[in-house]
Amino acid sequence: MGIQPKWLSLLTASVLTLSISGQALAAEGTFTDIRNVQGQQKIESLKDRGFVSGVTATEFKPNQTLNAAQGIQMLVNSFQLSLAQYTFIKAPQASDSYTKVKDGAWYSDAFIIAAVNGVEVPRSIDPAAELTREQFTNYLMASMQKAGNLPMINIKPVTINDDAKLNPSYQGAVQRSLAMNINKLDAKGNFAPKEKITRAEAAVMIYNALDYLQKHPQMSQPAADADPAAGEGTADTASSENTPQS
Repeated sequence: MGIQPKWLSLLTASVLTLSISGQALAAEGTFTDIRNVQGQQKIESLKDRGFVSGVTATEFKPNQTLNAAQGIQMLVNSFQLSLAQYTFIKAPQASDSYTKVKDGAWYSDAFIIAAVNGVEVPRSIDPAAELTREQFTNYLMASMQKAGNLPMINIKPVTINDDAKLNPSYQGAVQRSLAMNINKLDAKGNFAPKEKITRAEAAVMIYNALDYLQKHPQMSQPAADADPAAGEGTADTASSENTPQS
């Protein structure tokens, strides 16, 4: 019998309680500030499953720009990345992989987990830096690939009218996100890669990615055995702030 992909059991669970660096999830109940927000039901679904939490116990702050600390924590939570499959001689520290991510901060563990799992985040990332649409898409697609162990597939690139504004290193991730309906172009066929992404937009993208994995289980293969010697992460976009959890 094949190994069940971890994201499948993750998605079928009604509630998942996660804690990163002591950050508690928002209190049970509906966020009071997402009524009539585009993607409201998707945000509520992610909250109910323990994948995202609020800036306060009752507020999600959907229109607030997402910073790197919040974004990486959202991704680690939602795709249930962890260190459980790795063995370390020395416990990894955020400062091993990043120059601006403080050790012992509320977001430190999320960055460590991302680095060890091979989610390539720039070594010089500032946790307080606001993420753009192309940056978050790149991190999301890397997290999704790790969680679902997705094979690389050939896709037919779509025409993006503002493609010239895209960072070339993010083009593949953006094209895959469009092919999988995780992202959409606007009415003019633009992606707006340099625009800052909001917390609501990021949550909707995460929901769409998890939904894609759930609907395409045949694409996911059992993950290869973890390298027991793993303990160093690669990374390279994060000053710190004590912004509440994502």
